[in-house]
Amino acid sequence: MATKVAQKRLQKEYLNMQKSPPPFIWACPEEKNILDWHFIIRGPPDTPYAGGEYHGLIWFPSDYPFKPPDVKMFTPSGRFEVGHKICMSMTSYHPSRWNAAWSVATILTGLLSFMLSDEITAGAARTTDEQKRALAKTSHAFNLNNKKFREMFPKYATPEMTDLPDMGQQPHDAGLTLPSQPDSVVSSAPSSVPSPSASPAPPSRAEPSLAAPAPVDAVNARPVGGKEDVGKTGWKLPWRWITAILVLAVLGRLSNLVGLR
Repeated sequence: MATKVAQKRLQKEYLNMQKSPPPFIWACPEEKNILDWHFIIRGPPDTPYAGGEYHGLIWFPSDYPFKPPDVKMFTPSGRFEVGHKICMSMTSYHPSRWNAAWSVATILTGLLSFMLSDEITAGAARTTDEQKRALAKTSHAFNLNNKKFREMFPKYATPEMTDLPDMGQQPHDAGLTLPSQPDSVVSSAPSSVPSPSASPAPPSRAEPSLAAPAPVDAVNARPVGGKEDVGKTGWKLPWRWITAILVLAVLGRLSNLVGLR
């Protein structure tokens, strides 16, 4: 019997499975025992299991998630022995490696990855790719003859195989493949192509002047040669010079008057 912690955790995982199942995978618990989960794995394209449908079972310990579960397959695949526990790092074969953060989705994704490898461990089988392809073709018919499969998956127990919620197909937009992302990520991420009307105008910058800079009086730190220079500095003479000029002008005027007499 599941502890309250295990029951609460597995109920949450079932909601997550319904909301966002992993590619090529579907799973659900038995109605009377939440510790027993039946699953379906569909063979990915471009693999010896393409077109195959594989039914299996995960059974969890009562104190899950603090201890790992066990996994076995019911459908012949050529990769695993039917009805035997499969040795993986996520099962009771390796309790020291178990991580309590792993979930049903994590375990089944790991199982699919392990299925596509060639590693041989307890519960694994050796067959050729041709044998795997032949078993994939007959896998759905085999599952239809399994009463438990029909009870657990009435939606998929049809004469023709029905696609799982996620068959690994990416959405397409104008011929471009977009990466699938969780809604929370998509909604918070900024648009990669902002609307022209929404784009703020770039700040205007003054064009650099091409005119040569005016010479500067190094002593007075004032421009030389401009109007300001002519009006204020160019014609401004010392008072002694002005006095001398006036004296000379007066003397010259007096000399002229004396000469006329």
